[in-house]
Amino acid sequence: MRNKNIVFFRALMVLLLGTTLFACKKTDKTYYDYQNTLKEFNGNALDYLQAQPGVYDSLLVVLNRLPALKDSLQHQNITLFAVTNKSFQISVESLNEVRRKTNKAPIYLANADLAQLDTMLCKYIIPGKLTTADFESYSDGLQIKSLKYGYHMHVAYTKANASGFNGGGPGIITFTDPKNSIFVRYWQSTPTNAVNIKTNNATVNVIAPGHDFGFGDFVTRINH
Repeated sequence: MRNKNIVFFRALMVLLLGTTLFACKKTDKTYYDYQNTLKEFNGNALDYLQAQPGVYDSLLVVLNRLPALKDSLQHQNITLFAVTNKSFQISVESLNEVRRKTNKAPIYLANADLAQLDTMLCKYIIPGKLTTADFESYSDGLQIKSLKYGYHMHVAYTKANASGFNGGGPGIITFTDPKNSIFVRYWQSTPTNAVNIKTNNATVNVIAPGHDFGFGDFVTRINH
């Protein structure tokens, strides 16, 4: 009986060890693939937005009203921080809640002030095709200039911890509007949900959907 118990115990340990090794190998490979595989799209940045139905409809409405920026997404080398529908919804709903309280008619993206939309949207478009490799050596982040107006934005790249070791998870860019201030307490930041999506002329990073389009300025800029 004692010998049978020893044999059973050894067999059980081999089985558990094999299961553990398989699980670790699977997890490590998942993060390895994530870190080393850049997603690619055969088309320009505008084509990419149009190929994601239900995700960037609001951004496309604004771009259709701003043909110069639309052309930039088609023909210039850029880095785009793509804003999803949810972010525009947050901003528009906040605006119209303020207007409702003062008995003003609602304003939507189709009729919002074009100059203000242009100023805000340009913050999300950076000249040149940049990837996270251009940011990762800057521990305090990097200041970059936006398209058209040369407005100073700030990017910081980090890797989440995963699989039992530091920096082993997916990469995240924190994209920030410094509000022309050296004091960090005044800065408005948002994380990304995805980075390094490569199109023929651009690198696309997807802004997290909880972001308020315009970095908190939408209501004050549009409400008139």
